[in-house]
Amino acid sequence: MTGVPAAAAGGASGARRPASGAASGKVPGSAVGRTAARSADGGTSGTGHGTSGGGAVVGEGSDGAGADAQGEDKSGRGAKLTAAAVNQASVWNIANLLTMLRLVLVPAFVALMLADGGYDPAWRALAWAAFAIAMITDIFDGHLARTYNLVTDFGKIADPIADKAIMGAALICLSALGDLPWWVTGVILGRELGVTLLRFVVIRYGVIPASRGGKLKTLTQGVAVGMYVLALTGWLATLRWWVMAAAVVLTVATGLDYVKQAIVLRRQGIAERKAALEEKEA
Repeated sequence: MTGVPAAAAGGASGARRPASGAASGKVPGSAVGRTAARSADGGTSGTGHGTSGGGAVVGEGSDGAGADAQGEDKSGRGAKLTAAAVNQASVWNIANLLTMLRLVLVPAFVALMLADGGYDPAWRALAWAAFAIAMITDIFDGHLARTYNLVTDFGKIADPIADKAIMGAALICLSALGDLPWWVTGVILGRELGVTLLRFVVIRYGVIPASRGGKLKTLTQGVAVGMYVLALTGWLATLRWWVMAAAVVLTVATGLDYVKQAIVLRRQGIAERKAALEEKEA
């Protein structure tokens, strides 16, 4: 047998197997079915064992390619699912959690501020604590998001809403209680809403960056409103009036600065688009 080719040996053995099986009468139907299936896979019916063996090799190669393609498809789906899970999990980062905390503190602050008629020093102190926590988290959530690359679409939308909500709630409560003139509340809230709308109007031309004056305005507003939330008397009550006056001045000045920046940004954007269009037509 060492000198006989494999194909010849296979043919001989293939010839002997049917004969022995027929002689014994013990060829199971399942074996016949498997033999026929292998012949059909090889593309030839009623041929020798060598031909069917070649067909089996081709079939195995096709099955292997299909398995590889199926494995790659599963890997692609798994990668997509993993990426989606990561993106979904990234919403629950520390920066967004601080923003959510500020949103939760808004109704809590209002309830504490208006408790017992709104003039109880103890309740006002608790309201001040809620307001102070909200203002402090406003500083940290943005810093954490930028430093550790935790910026998300949720944070971009929820953060400014939380800022406006806590400040607006405090101003409205103070004016409703008679502690702060309504025109002060109107100027501050009008400026905040106006600047927000202005950003959306010119966003197609670019983004208006936050200025140092805007940050100073936010800090001064927070200090002034916090002092008004507390039931202060004497020289501290006089001091908070001056701090609030400075906050109003900064509010108006930075609002006008934003309007100026928006006009310049819009003109630049229109000029750049016009130049690009002319260059394309040329």
